[in-house]
Parts: sequence; C-alpha cells; structure tokens
Amino acid sequence: MMRQLMRSAIVAGASGLVGERLLRRLLAGGSYDRVIAFVRGPVNLTHKKLEQRTVDYERMGRMSAFPRAEDVFCCLGTTIRKAGSPEAFHAVDVGYVSRLAEVSVRAGSTQFLLVSAVGASAQSGNFYLRCKGEAEDMVRTLPYKGVQIFRPSFLIGHRREKRAGEAVGIALARVLSVAMIGPAARYRPIRADDVAKAMVAVALESPPGIHVYETPAMQALADDDAASI
Repeated sequence: MMRQLMRSAIVAGASGLVGERLLRRLLAGGSYDRVIAFVRGPVNLTHKKLEQRTVDYERMGRMSAFPRAEDVFCCLGTTIRKAGSPEAFHAVDVGYVSRLAEVSVRAGSTQFLLVSAVGASAQSGNFYLRCKGEAEDMVRTLPYKGVQIFRPSFLIGHRREKRAGEAVGIALARVLSVAMIGPAARYRPIRADDVAKAMVAVALESPPGIHVYETPAMQALADDDAASI
C-alpha cells in the first residue's frame, strides 16, 4: 500500500478529451502524491499535487531537469485538420509520442500507458491507423517494465473543439452498439471518462510486459471501478 501512496505520474496531453479526465482522476485519488502535467499552455486547474510543465516536444530531449515519474500517461493526439497536413499529424501522433517515451524511460520511468486507437497497425492502409500503429511499435521496443496500450473506438465526451463527422459517427455507433457483439464489440463507443478509469486501474495494477486493452476490457475495468466505490 505504501508503494501506491508514493507514486508519481506524468500526463501528456492533459487538456484533451481523455487526458483532462485522467488528470482529474489522478489528482482526486489517493494513489498518487505527485502529478506532472505536460502542457503547451496552462491548464485551468490547481491542486496541491499538480505540477504544470510547459513542454516543447520538438526539444524534449534537451529539456532541463526532466522529471522522473513511475508512470507516464500519454494521451497525445491531434487531427490532420488541426495539424494542417499529414506530415504535421505524423509529427505529433508518432514523433511526439516516441520522443516522450524515449526520454521518460531514460529518466527512470517504469510504466508507459498509451492511448491509441482500435485497428492500429503499422501495416494499415489507413493513414491514421498506420500512424497509431507506428507509435505503438516504437513504444514496444523500449525497456519499460510495463507498456499498456489502450485502443478505444469512438470516444464519447465533450470536446473543446468539434470534429467534423464525429458526432454522426458516435450517434450511429450508439444505435448499432447493441448488435456489436463478439469481435465487433471492440468498435463500440466508450466514454472518455471510462477510458481514464481503466487507465488508472491498470496503472495501479502495473502488469509487467506489453498489454493491449480494447473497448470490452476497458469497459469492464471502468465498471469494476464504479462498483467498488
């Protein structure tokens, strides 16, 4: 129990849909006494456990006094529309994720928890899924004690910026989710807060090796968390 009470965490992408909910959960819970949010601009949140660090991911390797934390939660991600080009998208979803993982493990972090996407594969014909797969593959090569990969499909939750077509996709997925059984269950929509719950539960369990969690597993972890309250 003492080990859990003295845990520390880095959260990258703390202002995003999953990252913001994850950050609040880590701060509200009793298992972490230090939570470092890597941000591009200040997050409108204060807490005695919270440290905000403004990060330039392009120069992360030269960041002075890189903080050591047992657990690194990576919720980084963008869209091609927001990034401006496929190349810029790749720089964030692959380049930034890879750089964070490399620098963190050198600093002594032991567990990396990555938000990816269902269907991620470096061999995918879909550019988005190919980038997610490339990021996963890179993280898998690093000497972490544990690598936990979370692959949600449609994420449900309020975003600061609207994504074209996403609301329609979520609505359709909700209607069809009843029929999504067996292998298709991985495509069910899931609440961003449930992904955050699952990430915290897995982080505290700290299973060694490389593990992948898709929607059914994440939902079960989130439901177990809710039942234990």
